Amino acid sequence: MSSTTRITVTLPSDQVAELRKLTDNVSGYVAEAVARQIRHQLLGDDLRRHEEEHGGFSEEELAEARAKIFDVAGSSKDADAA
Repeated sequence: MSSTTRITVTLPSDQVAELRKLTDNVSGYVAEAVARQIRHQLLGDDLRRHEEEHGGFSEEELAEARAKIFDVAGSSKDADAA
């Protein structure tokens, strides 16, 4: 288990009320959201760096990436239906 640090976070009351409707583990939920945002930021940084070094992605590269992303999501739905 990774180490943890206790912090205080201030959120709007309506968000806290909705959050408590979704989970009884607010800390875990927030930790997952933060981890997802960090991954998103790091991926964006990597993509920008790649484009700076190699130029923008071609339409073919973007289409291939979209196909791979949506095929992965689609194949799990197909497996559930089977």
